[in-house]
Amino acid sequence: MRVGVEVGGTFTDLVVVHKGSIRVAKVPSTPAAPDVGALNAIAAAGIALNEISDLVHGSTVATNAVLERKGGRIAVFVTRGTRDLFHLQRQDRTAIYDLNYRKPDPVVDRADICEVAERLAPDGSVVDALHDGDLEQTVRAFLATANFDAVAICLLHSYANPSHEQQVARAIRRVSPNMPVTCSSDVSPEFREYERASTTALAAFVQPVIAGYLQRLEQQLGRDGFAGNFSIMQSNGGRIPAKGMARNAISGLFSGPAAGVVGAMRTASRSGFNNIITLDMGGTSTDVSLVAEANPALSPQTMIDGLPVRTPVIDIATVGAGGGSIAWLDDGGLLRVGPRSAGAQPGPACYGRGGKLPTVTDAHLVRGTLQSESFLGGTMSVDQNASSQALSALAKSLELSERLLADSVIRIAEGNIVRAIQQVSTERGLDPREFILVPFGGAGPLHAARVAEELGINTILVPQNAGVLSAAGLLMSDYVHYQSRTQRLTLNDNAIEQIYSILTELRDSASQHLSSLGVQGELRYEQILEMRYVGQAFELSVTLPADPEQPGCEQIRKLFHDAHHRVFEFSKPPEDPVEIVSYRVGVHASVEQFPFTPFMSSRGTAATRTINITDNGESIDCTVLPRSNVDDKGITGAALIEDGTATVYVPTGWRGRTDEIGNLILERDQP
Repeated sequence: MRVGVEVGGTFTDLVVVHKGSIRVAKVPSTPAAPDVGALNAIAAAGIALNEISDLVHGSTVATNAVLERKGGRIAVFVTRGTRDLFHLQRQDRTAIYDLNYRKPDPVVDRADICEVAERLAPDGSVVDALHDGDLEQTVRAFLATANFDAVAICLLHSYANPSHEQQVARAIRRVSPNMPVTCSSDVSPEFREYERASTTALAAFVQPVIAGYLQRLEQQLGRDGFAGNFSIMQSNGGRIPAKGMARNAISGLFSGPAAGVVGAMRTASRSGFNNIITLDMGGTSTDVSLVAEANPALSPQTMIDGLPVRTPVIDIATVGAGGGSIAWLDDGGLLRVGPRSAGAQPGPACYGRGGKLPTVTDAHLVRGTLQSESFLGGTMSVDQNASSQALSALAKSLELSERLLADSVIRIAEGNIVRAIQQVSTERGLDPREFILVPFGGAGPLHAARVAEELGINTILVPQNAGVLSAAGLLMSDYVHYQSRTQRLTLNDNAIEQIYSILTELRDSASQHLSSLGVQGELRYEQILEMRYVGQAFELSVTLPADPEQPGCEQIRKLFHDAHHRVFEFSKPPEDPVEIVSYRVGVHASVEQFPFTPFMSSRGTAATRTINITDNGESIDCTVLPRSNVDDKGITGAALIEDGTATVYVPTGWRGRTDEIGNLILERDQP
């Protein structure tokens, strides 16, 4: 028995695979104690923990620890003269017209930063040596100034030579043997001091929270009889054994959204679609990503709360447009939706948990595109009257009927989603019309068709049990580990041997790391070069083909020129020098294949019926039917298709059919 549990902002989802069959469960999240939500989902599925052989978990614990500043108190050791690095940051401004703009607050106070008398040159050579006697005295005195929960070490140019960081770490362990220590040369051995320092500090900041969370969860699971493999989803789209996550918690920062992308990619590939745009709309936000040739785009860096994190993550754009996003009027009297959310507590007004503000979910109930009697397959009771009351004040302010206001709220949310998709497509030099849209999450399939129309997309694939696809994606994900290194080399024939020597070292190191965690299976390798024209300030990621024949100098140069032209719409002449700045290798260990079985049953309404809804400002008749009633012959819109975990809206002008593996294919009538 294999189980995937994904803790979202509003709901906790579970998927069970046992003897080729699939079961699902969906329960409200418990933000104050996410492990309780995970255990509640297991209990709701009626699973005996001693029968589970493989448990994969994804959560927002690390994300929330940063956003809410509820991590551990950390001490940071830096090179003498660089104490203000965390507060100086970079010269850019994310809000250039905000006269009151403030740089984001780091997760470490200036008083908790200690300077160490040492210095390395950019090539890693020693300028000022680090002396053990003075070092231990400095460490002992500084750690005595406060009750620290963890330590981060980020010394100048340690990416080129980690020896000084390792020396500081040894001194800390002599003084405080049980203190968690995070070295920048371990979590982010790449250049750019601020980004590396920020990543290291964040890793140390969330480490006590993640370690404590996993320890509590593992203890509870063990008490209840669980003795199987326990792994955690990472931001890079792969899982890692829990003990590996406890040593590098920063890799799990965006585990939930990454699992959804993996699930969408694997599901769409089974139906023959390799170029997709994912739309994961849950209760709090919407995450979108682009997958080309069944290969999710991987970004070497991301941001959280304005702070850079230099670790491989699936390239995902997030917008505050979820089912719990709140509708409000700005100072100019214009209707806005999000980013503020009602979350799981109190949730939308219709949940009856004390929420009074109008949300996207309330808008769907009022306009008719969600039916109260079949919400979550009838397993959750919602109050449509409460939704109407929540919307009434806004409706009066704008002199609209409640239904037209609800329709407007939904259209604004869809506009926000369209802009997010443009960030990962047109702004990356890619045409969304060449991709299909794969919506999932509890609300994604409700909005997919109208979003697709705005983008010119004519085909949508809705997976089975779309509302819990992220949990299924946990079980579809491979074990993955990435290793990286910064070493600048000008690309020419003389450098090829050294390039592949570095990549081989990283590949061997990453493979050994997975092996040390007990991971077995067929290995697959991914090789990425961070490249730029000599003189440029920033790089582009270039993935080398997986062919047995390693590409030569001219092939690598062409791959870079093509990537540069796609993003910036120009490339320099071939004779202009190109350099490689950093190298990244990912090792993937395959897991047991997920069983894609045809859709056999539905928890939605049993009978087909007709209702009246409001869409795009018009009142129309709409057919409501369970997903099990949609076959390969298909149906035409307007229709609401219910599958127990999500509702699919098929507008007028669209057709829906089920393919041979149970995916729902929506196609737009051509004008």
